[in-house]
Amino acid sequence: MGMTTYKPRDFNLSNLKGISDETLEMHFKLYEGYVKETNKLNEKIAEFIKDAKVDQDEFADYSELKRRLGFEYNGMVLHEYYFDNLKNGGGIGDPTGKTGFRKAAEESFGSYDIWKADFIGIGKMRGVGWAICYENPANGQLSNHWISLHETGNVAGFNPVLVMDVWEHAFILDYKPADRPKYIEAFFSNIDWGTVERRLHRLMAQPIAA
Repeated sequence: MGMTTYKPRDFNLSNLKGISDETLEMHFKLYEGYVKETNKLNEKIAEFIKDAKVDQDEFADYSELKRRLGFEYNGMVLHEYYFDNLKNGGGIGDPTGKTGFRKAAEESFGSYDIWKADFIGIGKMRGVGWAICYENPANGQLSNHWISLHETGNVAGFNPVLVMDVWEHAFILDYKPADRPKYIEAFFSNIDWGTVERRLHRLMAQPIAA
């Protein structure tokens, strides 16, 4: 079984509300860079371990490659989650009715509005990173988390349900750094709630909302 080589995915996204096609094109290129670096690092690591050992005099170089892989690999994967939970042409805003996600948010936070306030609050935090809503697969509970860089802060075993990129490259062509709240508002107007629903493990056997 050989080493996996990753290929950049194509995302059918344009005409979003408040997020320009120019921003998307720049963002796609940045994502492609993470894919390229992931493959390059995997190749270098494979070379280190081809004889089924890591020599002591190579250990510092090997360790740095493995640490860097966490950043590049997670950068690739989180961008795929992010692009997948955006809807081509824009979304409907907040989910309406008794959708699976809304029900999960209500059960976990008391109300959807409280969940949203917490998620947005995380997105507004100082610094670069990600706001991610996770589902605990053991009990279906949702929780929101700040992920600095790409690999620091992810919750082991939890399922990413909604992923928002709040690095400045996600909005700098459309909004000033101080206007991040406007970008977050735009993000919510473009969420593909059908994709979010499909990520909920406990709903996999139930009908999915459009």
